[in-house]
Amino acid sequence: MSLVASPRHEAWMRRALDVAAAAGEDVPVGAVLFDAEGREMAAAGNQREASGDPTAHAEILVLRQAAERAGTWRLDGSTLVVTLEPCTMCAGALVLARVSTLVFGAWEPKTGAVGSLWDVVRDRRLNHRPEVYAGVLEDECATLLRDFFR
Repeated sequence: MSLVASPRHEAWMRRALDVAAAAGEDVPVGAVLFDAEGREMAAAGNQREASGDPTAHAEILVLRQAAERAGTWRLDGSTLVVTLEPCTMCAGALVLARVSTLVFGAWEPKTGAVGSLWDVVRDRRLNHRPEVYAGVLEDECATLLRDFFR
């Protein structure tokens, strides 16, 4: 079950959509991490094609950048905003990084790990479970992906 998104979440998703649109040859997924005060800590789009790195998903890149800037892997109080439902790798990483809130746009029925195929972030066996706001600007996020794959 998802919580109801706020206007702030929608504004942040628009920033993530801008990042996704600049992804070049990669699948247009954008992620932005905000600190507890709402300041942008990091932003990235997918870079798997550009880097040849299978782990270069937008979420992973943002978590790495933010941890480096913060000087710690613990990103307590932060909000991760991403245009596409995270996969198992990314969902696991955001749980391990102690991200407090996840906001995502389009659902990913093939690889989604926040409710579509699995629900990694709400697994009660884990020691951290972020709040989840799903489907924020879902149509805009899905359209960006559909247009790319045409």
